[in-house]
Amino acid sequence: MSGHSHWAGIKHKKGLNDAKKGKVFTKHAKMITIMARDGGGNPDMNFQLRLAIDRARLDNMPRENIERAIKKGTGELKDGTEITEIIYEGIGPGNVMMLVKTATDNRNRTVSEVKSIFTKAGGKLGEMGSAMWNFKKVGNIIVSIPEGEDPYAVEEKAIDAGAEDTLYENSSLIIYTLPENLKNVQENLEKAGLKIEDAGLAYAPLQKTTLSPDDQIDYEKLLETLDEQDDVQEIFDNL
Repeated sequence: MSGHSHWAGIKHKKGLNDAKKGKVFTKHAKMITIMARDGGGNPDMNFQLRLAIDRARLDNMPRENIERAIKKGTGELKDGTEITEIIYEGIGPGNVMMLVKTATDNRNRTVSEVKSIFTKAGGKLGEMGSAMWNFKKVGNIIVSIPEGEDPYAVEEKAIDAGAEDTLYENSSLIIYTLPENLKNVQENLEKAGLKIEDAGLAYAPLQKTTLSPDDQIDYEKLLETLDEQDDVQEIFDNL
């Protein structure tokens, strides 16, 4: 089980300028608001909210911004907007299948902009079911492998913690779980002393593909453009 997940504008980036930080914080705030609305404002009782807050903290999002986003979700603060999570399905360069998760307060604006981005990149935005059939929902945890530590020893800890599958990549171990087991596996990993870099629900491909060098260049450009779109939260592909 593999495939790539691209946290659009979310992954921790050093040296962000103020404008870029503002965009990243806005993306975090939308997801925190959705999770607080759907599961309540207490992260100790709402695991998905806890994950969203953890990601925001990785990017040094101020506590007051996080608290304001939670209050919007619980209804304590009202600004007249409603954030909705929508997953768009598309085909990118080289026929790579893509899922683009968004959080938007304007469906028409978002679908128009995402469709335009795909079209300009030589891809196309598909109908519902055009790409989702090739993915399954999983829990996804990334843990750091300390320098000098045997990756296989870390993998054994992950298996003992309840991992369904693992993948070693770039000095980190990617751990896959059943969606309903994500919380327990993460807690077991933390008890085992492993450092969690990221955790959340993801979509893993059932059938993978590869790209030619030229298509890879075009695909990276598509990812960068999607990253700049304010409503895009996360991108999954079958590479």
